[in-house]
Amino acid sequence: MPVTRTPSDIAAVLIVRDEARSIARCLNSVSPWVDRIVVLDTGSTDDTVAIAQELGAEVHHLPWPESFAIARNHALTLADAEWNLVIDADEWIIGDGAAIREWCATAGDRLGAPCVHSEADTGTVQRTWMTRLLPRGVRYEGRVREQVASALPRHRIALDIGHDGDLAPQLARKMDRHWLLLLAELADRPDDAYLTYQLGKDAQMRGDLLSACDHYAQALAATPLDANWRHDLVINALHAFTKTGRLQEALTMNESEMANWPESPDYFFALGDLFLEAALAEPHRALDHWLPLAEGAWENCLTIGERPDLEGSVTGRGSFLAQYNLNIIRSGQATVAA
Repeated sequence: MPVTRTPSDIAAVLIVRDEARSIARCLNSVSPWVDRIVVLDTGSTDDTVAIAQELGAEVHHLPWPESFAIARNHALTLADAEWNLVIDADEWIIGDGAAIREWCATAGDRLGAPCVHSEADTGTVQRTWMTRLLPRGVRYEGRVREQVASALPRHRIALDIGHDGDLAPQLARKMDRHWLLLLAELADRPDDAYLTYQLGKDAQMRGDLLSACDHYAQALAATPLDANWRHDLVINALHAFTKTGRLQEALTMNESEMANWPESPDYFFALGDLFLEAALAEPHRALDHWLPLAEGAWENCLTIGERPDLEGSVTGRGSFLAQYNLNIIRSGQATVAA
């Protein structure tokens, strides 16, 4: 019998495979804020399906179609809800999710973007605003790093989502699949700056910083200044160039980019790292040139403060992380001076 939908009908929609580690956390966090949970399993061999069913989710099955967009779109079709909260099993609602119903009741023809807080192995947390609340009929495109294909306006909402899927144990099992799909997608769209940027991020996560540098340089040349991912791209490129010793390229990039990010603590944080590496490479210029520049960059971070609104910003770069670096560099200078 067909299910009768109401304007308030909200479904949480997931595609999953072998997510027994985290799916209960995800479903328990979303269930108070949605009407239904629709799970599309693409070939789990663990207890993912049993856990989802025990927690009241509608579970469907689809052989892995070699495309995240195809899988997500199939799940959205199965949900057939007025509103869809697209979430992954390695994510969860942080705190109060009341913004979900508030948004769906008043949004009209708009897309909602909560803030996703991604944990890293370094202990830092990166903030990314991702389009996840979709009205009926909106779909995805792209084999991997799929994007919402809609001309509807996107608006940030007061909803926080945690994410631990990029920690090493979780990342290891999916990294090769993502990389191959990215290469296939780029073969179809070789001039796509966003895909090139994502190739850089994947190379960086795999520890291949040399390849990351090349992808980031190519993406920077093709990415518009107003692209919402450019801030994250610039910070990652500075980091990759610095860590591979391509200091002159990083310094040249700084000359062209600094004017674009005067209020970004993340930018000045990366700049401080660059100046510190330059001090190590040129110790004869460290005390009177590079170390004062590094100190000034991290002081700028504290002056600006935290900027969670910036895409790809990392918690602490406008506060305790910058202060920690200042404490280290000042204690080091004192030792040298003595």
